[in-house]
Amino acid sequence: MSMNTIPHAPMPLPPGLVSLLLAAYATPIRAYHNFDHVHEVLGHYAESAQRSAWRQPREVFLAVLFHDAIYQAGRRDNEERSAVLALEAIAEHLPEAGIDGARVAELIRLTARHGRVGPDDVDEDARRFLDGDMAILGAAPAAFDAYHRGIASEYRGKLPGWLFEFNRRRFLKGLLAKERIFLSDAFHGRFDAPARVNLQRVLQAPRSVTRAGAGR
Repeated sequence: MSMNTIPHAPMPLPPGLVSLLLAAYATPIRAYHNFDHVHEVLGHYAESAQRSAWRQPREVFLAVLFHDAIYQAGRRDNEERSAVLALEAIAEHLPEAGIDGARVAELIRLTARHGRVGPDDVDEDARRFLDGDMAILGAAPAAFDAYHRGIASEYRGKLPGWLFEFNRRRFLKGLLAKERIFLSDAFHGRFDAPARVNLQRVLQAPRSVTRAGAGR
């Protein structure tokens, strides 16, 4: 597998690391948290770098690659397991690259706190990294709806439909109630308004996209 499989890399990626990543994201089959999602976040990573340089570009890049590497809907340790996998992969495939593995793991673990982190809780690299992962909230309606259905599909059979619906709506309402959905100024200015439109539309729907896609 060529390193060119993964765009915007600030350093050479060993083929073994690329193969590990692609295999991880292929198991289990996922409707949303797959490598297409990683590509989307990498796009935001690259766009953000054009506005302002990352302080630790390689560490943020690796955090993007590994942040959902291990994902099983309903489990509470996905982020921790993904962080550990990243540390193991760095040790095996990039031992002489001078990567701050602890920083990569820290960023990945922060994704478990989406919606519960404020702008003052983390540094600018972390703010932009977390915002890139959440930028789908402010996407065009069709893309947002596909994401929303994808999340529901991933939980089908893992939770009763009513419980998933309750948890999902609580999470989305919590985001909508926040003064800022996005942590960095750049993402806030670009995505906050459309994200609120998407969230309000879903929450006000008499039969939400969530319930339509969720199992019972």
